[in-house]
Amino acid sequence: MTDLTTLSEEKLSTGGAVPDFAARIAMRENERYGLHSLHLNEMWVRVLKTIGYDVGFTRGLGPYLWDRKGDRYLDLLSGWGVFAIGRNHPYVRDALVSVLDAELPNLVQLDVSVLAGVLGEMLLEYAPWLDKAFFANSGAESIEAAIKFSRAATGRPGILHCAHSFHGLTYGSLSMNGDNIFKKGFGPLLPNALEVPFDDLAALEAALSTREYAAFFVEPIQGKGVNIPSDDYLPGAQALCRKYGTLFVADEIQTGMGRTGKFFAIDHYPGLEPDMVVLAKALSGGHVPVGAVLTRKAIFDKVFDRMDRAVVHGSTFSKTDLAMAAGIATLDVIKNERIIENSAAKGERLLASFRHMVEKYELVCDARGKGLMIGVEFGPPQSFKLKAAWNLLETANSGLFCQLISIPLFKEHKVLTQVAGHGNHTIKLLPPLTLTDADCDWIESSFDAVIADAHNAPAAVWSLGKTLAENAIKSRMSG
Repeated sequence: MTDLTTLSEEKLSTGGAVPDFAARIAMRENERYGLHSLHLNEMWVRVLKTIGYDVGFTRGLGPYLWDRKGDRYLDLLSGWGVFAIGRNHPYVRDALVSVLDAELPNLVQLDVSVLAGVLGEMLLEYAPWLDKAFFANSGAESIEAAIKFSRAATGRPGILHCAHSFHGLTYGSLSMNGDNIFKKGFGPLLPNALEVPFDDLAALEAALSTREYAAFFVEPIQGKGVNIPSDDYLPGAQALCRKYGTLFVADEIQTGMGRTGKFFAIDHYPGLEPDMVVLAKALSGGHVPVGAVLTRKAIFDKVFDRMDRAVVHGSTFSKTDLAMAAGIATLDVIKNERIIENSAAKGERLLASFRHMVEKYELVCDARGKGLMIGVEFGPPQSFKLKAAWNLLETANSGLFCQLISIPLFKEHKVLTQVAGHGNHTIKLLPPLTLTDADCDWIESSFDAVIADAHNAPAAVWSLGKTLAENAIKSRMSG
């Protein structure tokens, strides 16, 4: 019989070779887009080539990316908020290596994980009014769990969400999506999901008063558009949910973990204590996917109410040791490196700069945000020349004007940004929370230069059209 120690030291499938994935990637680098076109999403490759984003990023560290030419970029997208502590943080990486080196009995299933217990304890310290944690593989999967928990706890079928919301793309979360472009072709969705206007307490009460709804799901700041409610909306929504017996669920998937200058965005509102808080994205540290639902014991106990229902909801990989360690290490970094304080300070600085641009440039109509979740909104200008150019772009495609900003930011200033939603006129900044003053200088000077250029409307429109046309031709030729 083979000794287990000997077995663990053998490399039967690799002949003892240590895998060198950097070399493997380098060997296939010139096939990057061809492989994806052939085996994955060809349409996404076409998009990247059309707008000129096919630079082939080869390295990431902190808030920076490097392309195949060695050019450095400032990443204001951070993997849709995943890399709050920056890419490849050494502490998180070392934590994961230590878990692998420990040869832990991972995912035994007929046991429980120490690391999962520790991560649950750490998270609940930030939400002391809640008692239980449930782990999942992603934000969308965590939303699905919260839907099931709310129905089990209340016995009601209905789910409420807001217009312009985004909670994920699985079927339950998709049913609460406020943008029909994501829903088209995938129906029928949940029949009991109702949309109400965001920041409208009267409309919310009208729906809640039917007492048909298990839960009201809301993003404290909406990711699609960086929409911030009035100061009384979230406290008012909580009071109405209490009044009508509906659970109040805060989707902090994008806003949580220090993004807004506090650990949770709901922490900006004293006394706000949702029945469930959903987390993901930044909790992973950027390495191993993980999501979480923090909830009241009374809700949890309605789901797992007997021993024969102990596994009535779960997920195979939800409490893998690597995911739990990534979450623990990320929380360590946030606390020890004062990430939240930096988010608040740098966000305040950038917002002040962008608000100055609102006063300075007629195409910039608003700048809003909390911490390092910032939206810069563009709108129709007053002057005749600029208005004609704006109308031309909007006739071609609603929201196209923002490409007049994001493409030059990327190509000329090496700043990666995104439009805050389909047909939206807002560019969203969602950078790592580790930005320095030098990074802020880079952001401010780049935006100021590009926006100033955009006010030279005919030249800017021609430049954009030329860029899009050239890249569309290049995409067809290579593809």
